Amino acid sequence: MTSIKPHNFGSGGHLHGAGASDLRAVWHSSELHCVSIVLTSYQLQKGYLMRLLNPVALLFAFSLIPGTIPAQSGQQPTVFGYRDFSAEAEVEKKFLAVPDAKLAGEALKALTAEPHLASTPEDRKTAEYVAQKFRAAGLDTEIVPYRVLLNQPKVVKVEAFGADGKLLMTGPKPEHVIGDPFDDNPRIVMPFNGSSGSGDVTGDVVYANYGRLEDFDQLAADHVDLHGKIVITRYGSNFRGVKVYIAEQRGAAGVLIYSDPQDDGYFKGDAYPQGPWRPDSGVQRGSVQYLFKYPGDPETPGVASTPDLPDSARISPEGNQPHIISIPISYADAAPILQALKGAGVPQGWQGALPFRYHVGGQSSVKVHLVSDQDYQRRTIWDVIGKVKGTDPGDDMVVVGNHRDAWVYGAVDPNSGTAAMLEAVHGVGALLNDGWKPKRTIVFCSWDAEEEGLIGSTEWVEQHAEALEHAVAYFNVDVAVSGPNFSAAAVPSLKEFMRQIARAVPSPAGGTVYEAWRSEKGEGNEHRPSNAPLDSDVRVGDLGSGSDFTPFLQHVGVPSTDIGSGGPYGVYHSVFDNYAWFVMNADPHFVYLQQMARVLGVEAVRMADTDVLPFDYVPYAKEITSYIETAKRKAGEEKLSAIDFGPAIAAAGRFSVAAEHATGIEKGTSADAAKLNQALRQVETDLVSPAGLPNRPWYRHTIYAPGEYTGYAAVVIPGVTEAIQSKNTDRATQQLEVLTEALDRAAKTLSSVQ
Repeated sequence: MTSIKPHNFGSGGHLHGAGASDLRAVWHSSELHCVSIVLTSYQLQKGYLMRLLNPVALLFAFSLIPGTIPAQSGQQPTVFGYRDFSAEAEVEKKFLAVPDAKLAGEALKALTAEPHLASTPEDRKTAEYVAQKFRAAGLDTEIVPYRVLLNQPKVVKVEAFGADGKLLMTGPKPEHVIGDPFDDNPRIVMPFNGSSGSGDVTGDVVYANYGRLEDFDQLAADHVDLHGKIVITRYGSNFRGVKVYIAEQRGAAGVLIYSDPQDDGYFKGDAYPQGPWRPDSGVQRGSVQYLFKYPGDPETPGVASTPDLPDSARISPEGNQPHIISIPISYADAAPILQALKGAGVPQGWQGALPFRYHVGGQSSVKVHLVSDQDYQRRTIWDVIGKVKGTDPGDDMVVVGNHRDAWVYGAVDPNSGTAAMLEAVHGVGALLNDGWKPKRTIVFCSWDAEEEGLIGSTEWVEQHAEALEHAVAYFNVDVAVSGPNFSAAAVPSLKEFMRQIARAVPSPAGGTVYEAWRSEKGEGNEHRPSNAPLDSDVRVGDLGSGSDFTPFLQHVGVPSTDIGSGGPYGVYHSVFDNYAWFVMNADPHFVYLQQMARVLGVEAVRMADTDVLPFDYVPYAKEITSYIETAKRKAGEEKLSAIDFGPAIAAAGRFSVAAEHATGIEKGTSADAAKLNQALRQVETDLVSPAGLPNRPWYRHTIYAPGEYTGYAAVVIPGVTEAIQSKNTDRATQQLEVLTEALDRAAKTLSSVQ
């Protein structure tokens, strides 16, 4: 995953240890009457008898018996989008019985057996593995190649010298801990940044905290000149490419990015292999492509980079990649540099957890020599696409996706998601064997080269943009499991849909996924943040960028969701994100992989079969209204009184009225479902501006986009918000007009339904 990954969450209920293994053995036994005896013994031993007596917990226990999901009793629940849910309930019950924890674990082990950087032979092997699984489930499957510009490192070198010329360190040093079975594989790529510049530079070092815009502004206010300097910055708070982007704008010659133990190392808890957090040699690789301008192949924005694309259709990638060198290093390599820096002490909030006082530097106390020789070539990547044809005569489709490539092994990121998706496909295959066919076509996608810049998904979307006008939803999973804490993000129209899906799936902690999610106070995942006010329900976050939903939502306007299950995860993008770490720390018995397969599969099956698309635009209108009001307050604080928000607020009001109207029609029984669905799907596209955002036209959504200076987190009503941030009254006025037009298009569409 290109985005910051979920980490730093508490633990949840697991069936771990010998007792859990005994349970699995019993669950696979034909002597079902023994289940209650062994369960009772186990739960008494663990002091969980009252939980055992919870009927929802019993439902979950029996759901783990292969092929068995207890029949629901009583009246069928009301499910948004279904006039009669009884038939669909039976389909989902059959589906939920299929995804298997053991099989998910086997898939994860196979997918992470070798390092598989995008475009390598090992990456091709994972494509063939996924394609075989798709075909075995009955999906019409193809491996789709693209030819894209990627760099791989030839030489990456860091040397630091003290004021007296004494050598302080050389690196990046190999990642290693005693006891890890995977960290000495010769095919492990050295630490490097995708899209880094090449060169050989030497300069004084300046520490820039997280490399946020406000951090660089603080250095400027303190008269720290960055021209020709090497900036050292820690990971966190924004996308690594933004750190390099601002450093280059301020004149730096190179950037070192390290992981401070305060953020994902021993300051959080025990470091691997004693615990889940980053050891001192761990390095976070990653792309520094300017994704906030456009993702995908940097030579072909808006055009699919198919193997036969002529050179004349390509452009120079210079505007989307740094010119300067950037190199990721461990905190073991960063410590000698930081400790030797002199000058002013750092501002409050800039101090990390290394055991010495941090200083800003920039006064010749430390010089660093950087060498980066990057091999840029057009290389082949491989998406795997599997389809289940729907029975409806139209071309509507539900798209499900996860990326497959990894910087090294990628157990959590991304192959916990791949393993979960494969078990979801397994469940869909079982339904197909049972005679079920979806109303709408379901397309399962295994993306390649996501880590380098969302490349596989972006090229596919650009190639199929016209067909995706009929995509009713895109469901993404990336970092599926790093722990037990479920979270989700979605466009506002699908937030309640996600809550209903979570209510339908059992949790390994007992009860449903929704109940476990609710027990986390409904605050959501810190990397799937919500801009909506916290209410009494679980929080579903907003979609920024950093994963494969980006081209679907923000380029062509397909309603999207993203799911994950988080926990303490300090090995992101390092060699230690491997199978050994996963079974030790994330999900020893693969029950959360099973949970995520069920959630993803129920999303796809339910959306494919729904009578009326389950889009609720009332909360969407409410959130947009709040975004405009917040922007108006911000403009007032910035004394930009010439900006007139009246027309946009009025348009949001019209959209709200139309949303209420459409909701009433949806809940009725007399509407023409085909026409209603067409209108409901059209609204998200109505919110796309053909001209795109100022200075980055690839991003066309008027409500959500990654921020130019955040890169991951969603900036809401981005054209307006960023104009206010830059105090550009004319641009803010123009972008308010664009927003007003989009809202009026959406309101007109919703008002037209009968």
